[in-house]
Amino acid sequence: MTSPTSASERCEQSLTRAAAPAARAALITTTAERAVHEAELSDARRRTGRPRSELDGVPIVWKDLFDVAGTVTTCGSASHAARPAAASDSPLVRRAGRLGLVTLGKANLSEFAFSGLGINAHFGTPANPLDPALVPGGSSAGSAVAVTSGIAPVAIGTDTSGSVRIPAAFCGCVGFRASPNRYGPNDFTPLSPTLDCVGILARTVAPIRALDRLLAGTAGTDGASDPPRFVVPAGEWIDDCTPGVRGAFEAAVELLRGQGFSVSVQRIASLAAAQRLLDRHGTIVGAEAHDRYGHLVSSPHIEPATRRRLQRNAHIDAAPVRAGMPGLRRQFRAELAGALLLCPTVRHEPPRIDTLLASEARYDAANAATLRTTMVLSYLGTCGISVPLRVSGIPVPIGLLISAPAGADADLLDQAALVTRYTS
Repeated sequence: MTSPTSASERCEQSLTRAAAPAARAALITTTAERAVHEAELSDARRRTGRPRSELDGVPIVWKDLFDVAGTVTTCGSASHAARPAAASDSPLVRRAGRLGLVTLGKANLSEFAFSGLGINAHFGTPANPLDPALVPGGSSAGSAVAVTSGIAPVAIGTDTSGSVRIPAAFCGCVGFRASPNRYGPNDFTPLSPTLDCVGILARTVAPIRALDRLLAGTAGTDGASDPPRFVVPAGEWIDDCTPGVRGAFEAAVELLRGQGFSVSVQRIASLAAAQRLLDRHGTIVGAEAHDRYGHLVSSPHIEPATRRRLQRNAHIDAAPVRAGMPGLRRQFRAELAGALLLCPTVRHEPPRIDTLLASEARYDAANAATLRTTMVLSYLGTCGISVPLRVSGIPVPIGLLISAPAGADADLLDQAALVTRYTS
């Protein structure tokens, strides 16, 4: 297939790919009529030399937590599927439209965005492009599959405990968790208002940087001028990894060192203290998810795995976890002292779907293990980006996670672009 030269051709190609078997269950809703109209308007603007932005005419999909006019915001749940259609776009969708991006549809997700696995019993599980037998990662599973299957160059997700970074790692693409409220107040259906953030997924860092600059209203840079300092956290974040993950990560570290990057190993006391606090008291995400969705525990319309998670979080007292958060975030920033944290995105390879569905215990244990690294980094308020790794030149479902304290988004993206020259 030849490369499309107009927004209308790109739109047609995207809609064709959305219907292909490789993209099964990636989208819950396709907004074909809207997309065709927006693409035609983009072409008209370009013919007169008046594009709205560098991304005018670029297709985009939205995690089905955002309102898109005329579509139902399902939150990935059968319990929401019969709700009335949204009367208007959410503010972020409107802003993207003013930049000229072409909305193709709504991406699938874990029910209520409350899982790191990406399995969805009602709408189907998006097919992991690296191996459809494996989980795609969640909760922004459809967004990751949409970009890896070629439906759209960019997709919007949300990341509360790892929901953009994890599917990026498992599907072999790039997933960026922005700092809290980087693009304005959250305007999607929440899971945990304290920790919810917008995220962007793409096959490479470049379109994420471009969209981030436009949405954040920053000038950005043309690239990192000096190699960053990286800190690898000593302890469970590396020690608990499977041999395959650890081997790929250590190979990436040595490659970066060979290119002149400074990479040191350091104990991060705030990271360890935060993990102990979550292990002892539970998570803010669990408490707030139960506050929002606990009334549905007896509903026949929610998935059994969701019901188990809600029941497990019914009695969390998140007060100690909330009380410790501001001080631990300050300590984390001070300990990094301008360095970027470097670790595997997930400590294990993506598990097989059939293995998890055969055992509730395995399913729940895999979900908790998948989220363990990204969960604590969300609690510490980080922005973060997962970039794909290759072993002997072959893409593997393992991510390299680069994290920074809140507010360092632009530098983080610049440095990630530099890193991917050598690791992806």
